[in-house]
Amino acid sequence: MSKPEHGRVRRDILDTVVPSETPEGILLELRPAGLTPRYYAFIVDWIIRLAVIDAVATVTGFMGGIGVAFWIVLLFVLEWFYPVFFELSARAATPGKRIFGLKVVMDNGLPITAAASMTRNLLRVADFLPFGFGFGTLSMLFRHDNKRLGDIAAATLVVHHRRADRRNVSAEWPPLMPLRPLAPEDQAALVALAVRAPTLTPERLDELAALAAVTSGDEGQSGPEVTARVLGVAQWVLGRR
Repeated sequence: MSKPEHGRVRRDILDTVVPSETPEGILLELRPAGLTPRYYAFIVDWIIRLAVIDAVATVTGFMGGIGVAFWIVLLFVLEWFYPVFFELSARAATPGKRIFGLKVVMDNGLPITAAASMTRNLLRVADFLPFGFGFGTLSMLFRHDNKRLGDIAAATLVVHHRRADRRNVSAEWPPLMPLRPLAPEDQAALVALAVRAPTLTPERLDELAALAAVTSGDEGQSGPEVTARVLGVAQWVLGRR
């Protein structure tokens, strides 16, 4: 892993978030979902739709032409409106996305609109070309925000949804005064790390904290003690002194 620039904190290393500012001036940090969880979510939703289609086919098979017509209409509705219905719900996610902690939002972090949901799902046709979700996969692999073509056109993001029961980090580490004045971007990087801390494993947290250890005078060192001091500086930045 590359080292941070001398005397500076590399925020792009500490966190892979997409910053977004709402019209009210509120800064949001969105964590785009990668290809793997989105693929698994798609498989779950695909299985759910197949189960519904199979169950309805079994029932309508005894209804003759009317049953066949109803089954065809259902097939169309599930293919095109299944994701739209769930994305416009309060959870902003299909059952598959909910299982893997994902949701769909606009680029600015606001709830997805009906027009955007329709656009991103209609363009799944383009994402599936030339076969096997080819264009969509390539787009997600080569973009920092992991957008497929439908997301680009609709200005939407699939993000990891932060759980409401996350631990409060405000009292985890005693505040520590930084050894030197911190630039605004350095302060933002430290705060982002402190916010993410409860969701990381101890090993990963120590690894990321080591990249910001210059702020606590521990440059080139790592470990739980260094992590505690770095996060203490973050508490100081937040005004908890």
